Amino acid sequence: MLFNSWQYALFLPAVAAGYYLLPHRLRWVLLLAASYYFYMSWNPKLVFLILFTTATSYLAALGVQRAGTQTGRRLCLAAGVGLSLLCLFFFKYFNFFSQSVTAFLRSISLPVGDFTLQVMLPVGISFYTFQTLSYVIDVYRGQMKAERHFGIYALYVSFFPQLVAGPIERAVTLLPQFRQRHTPNWDGISYGCHQIAWGLFKKVVVADTAAVYVNRVYGDLNGCGPMAYVIATLLFAFQIYCDFSGYSDIALGSARLLGFRLMQNFNCPYLSASIKEFWRRWHISLSTWFQDYVYIPLGGSRCGRARHLRNLFLTFLVSGLWHGAEWTFVIWGGLFGLFSMAEVFLLPRLDRWQRSLSVGAARAVTAVRWLVCFGLVCLCWVFFRADTLSDALLILRRLPWALSAPVQGVTVALQTMGLVGGSLVFLLAALALLIGHDLVQRLYGDPIRLLQRQKAPVRWLVRYAVCLAVLLTALTLPEGVAVEFIYFQF
Repeated sequence: MLFNSWQYALFLPAVAAGYYLLPHRLRWVLLLAASYYFYMSWNPKLVFLILFTTATSYLAALGVQRAGTQTGRRLCLAAGVGLSLLCLFFFKYFNFFSQSVTAFLRSISLPVGDFTLQVMLPVGISFYTFQTLSYVIDVYRGQMKAERHFGIYALYVSFFPQLVAGPIERAVTLLPQFRQRHTPNWDGISYGCHQIAWGLFKKVVVADTAAVYVNRVYGDLNGCGPMAYVIATLLFAFQIYCDFSGYSDIALGSARLLGFRLMQNFNCPYLSASIKEFWRRWHISLSTWFQDYVYIPLGGSRCGRARHLRNLFLTFLVSGLWHGAEWTFVIWGGLFGLFSMAEVFLLPRLDRWQRSLSVGAARAVTAVRWLVCFGLVCLCWVFFRADTLSDALLILRRLPWALSAPVQGVTVALQTMGLVGGSLVFLLAALALLIGHDLVQRLYGDPIRLLQRQKAPVRWLVRYAVCLAVLLTALTLPEGVAVEFIYFQF
């Protein structure tokens, strides 16, 4: 069941109505049943995997808390973490490592056959696995008590708004909310509806529209010129941002309708002036997860310079591998690691120099830094979007040719992509609204709260325009309204 489907448009209000009508002691039962129904709508067999991960992590955390010795606590931690990672490895990475080992053995003239498994990647497995890992580790660290109520814990793992693609919630903040008594609140319901509408605008109007033209180029690289690569990559930057942050907005809005507050997952990432800042604003729940459970345990920055750089690079490599079992994702993570390592040396010097400049000059430097950061991020997106490593390298080899005749190249590229006339105007208008929204958020705060303080004609005009754009786009897109979210494959 997709967020951008008519089924979900009926499912969410029904769950919300039932939630508020039921007595408080039974509400968790409804939410758990709704969450499992939501997850099983993809494939009923997937319920056994999420049940296994839930049960093993639940028992491991109880074992960690009850163990009388440090050795026992460590054994329970290892069991909980190991079983969760084993499931993730089997379904997501087994074929990748098998194929990589086979290719290496063949490269040294050892005759080996292919050994792969025909297994389906369970939707959302990376996200709920990381939630269970953080829970068991937090109990081991003494940051929280183990949850004794299995049903409540199962709801924490499977809570439907954020089950499939996050945000990756921490048990210490989400578990207590399932015991709180929520009452219908017009402010929360209104805010949640606005957030859902904006998330649908991002997904349907911006991401799904951009995807049509991005797919035309990345699906036929030999039939397109270098300038088409540039335009398609820029569009993909906005496609993946709106696709993923749109999902997060719908997730947060859906939870808000029920009285729950999930963590913010995106905060104007493309307005960042450095790669470090970008990762503080992009997929925040994952960035903080890797910081707390990978980067800091490795030593973080509180060590020698060499180890600090190693920790940065390894963290980004693991992050790339988390995104997908392909070498393109590993290189994507490695590039971000290299850029972050370079910033360890450059940023302190650049910040000191910029503080010594006049206000106008400092703003000009910030603009240049923003352009450089956005350019580096887009360079990394090439590896993220390309179907194969050879495709990504082909794009990078041909990109310099885009500078030979930029104006003429843009015109030809847009025609090749079919992005002309009304289609071009519509997409540019949608991107302008998106950028304006992020600028307002960065400069003045939450745009939804700002809108709610406006006069009624302004509020309804904006609401009508956003809903109309979503409906019209849903009716005209070749793929239809229910286009799957990109991050479902992770």
